Formats: sequence, C-alpha cells, structure tokens
Amino acid sequence: MEEDQELERKISGLKTSMAEGERKTALEMVQAAGTDRHCVTFVLHEEDHTLGNSLRYMIMKNPEVEFCGYTTTHPSESKINLRIQTRGALPAVEPFQRGLNELMNVCQHVLDKFEASIKEYKDQNASRNEATF
Repeated sequence: MEEDQELERKISGLKTSMAEGERKTALEMVQAAGTDRHCVTFVLHEEDHTLGNSLRYMIMKNPEVEFCGYTTTHPSESKINLRIQTRGALPAVEPFQRGLNELMNVCQHVLDKFEASIKEYKDQNASRNEATF
C-alpha cells in the first residue's frame, strides 16, 4: 500500500497542466489488471515518434529494464503509449524518470554545442570583416 502511494507521488510529479485554465494531464500511467509496478504503460499526450524513439533508446540502456517499446495510437492522434517492464525490484517509473532526465541532459548538451558553434562562426566572420578593412 505504501509502495503504491509512493509510486503515485512520483507520477504526480511528472504530470503537467495546460494553459487556458483547463487542466489536462500530459502523462497517464496505466497498469493492466493483475500486473505489478514492474510492468507499466505510460501514455504521453501531445507527443509522437520524436520523443517515443529517443526515450525508448535512453530507457533501454538501463540493464534493469527487460523491455521498453512504444506505439502511436493513430496517425491523427498526438499520443504515444510507452511500455516499460523491469527486472527485479525496480519499479518501472524509475527508469522512466531516469530516461527523461538523461534525454534532457543530452538535448541540453547538443544545444550548448550548437550555440557555441554559432558564436564561434560569428566571431570568425567578424574578424575576417575587420581584416579586410
């Protein structure tokens, strides 16, 4: 019972709300009847293959994850179902959170490198323009 409350607390920390005063859940956690917290399907609304495939890759790097896969419900719907099954005592929500954090870190690293390259390019062009005068 305490484990279920802890799991629900972790999931509620992952939920986001939309603007316009109307609260919409961007993330749902679905468990099939008879399964435990080691096999969970996460429904991510307003997402597609871009996040699904990247997140699946990051989660599968964890050796405690036995299975991770995603599906899109329908081409006209913007939501994906991400299923995670873990080995041992690790609940599925933990590799999900870790995968999200690692993916954010990778994206931030790419953004930092991109911005540094743009700055370097602009600095080189500025020094060339000064040298021609």
